[in-house]
Amino acid sequence: MEFDPSSPIWLQLVGEFTRRIAVGTWPPGDRIPGVRELALDLRVNPNTVQRALAELDRQGLSRSERTAGRFVTLDAAAIDQARVDLASEVATEYARRAQGLGMSLDAARELLGAQWRDATEGEQS
Repeated sequence: MEFDPSSPIWLQLVGEFTRRIAVGTWPPGDRIPGVRELALDLRVNPNTVQRALAELDRQGLSRSERTAGRFVTLDAAAIDQARVDLASEVATEYARRAQGLGMSLDAARELLGAQWRDATEGEQS
């Protein structure tokens, strides 16, 4: 994972861990890798990972069990909301960039629709 120096690493980890939950890399009910394992894999300080995981707990995307570790929530609504929130961030960025290029809303919708169809066709191939 490449980190953006303009944003705190722990917040970037929250985003990455949320994405992993939203797309099912970390499925509902599964045990999340331990702090040390994640820190080694991501090459960051364990305290940074712990802070990000604590935020996932706070957001209801994970739960910590003292002796068993940390697990992805079973709350489908919380996971769906995380997915919507992530997509909303991407959509907002797309809208800002398209506006900055002078595109109309209709042109931006048309382009997004074309890209959506292309991506869907690519998945079916």
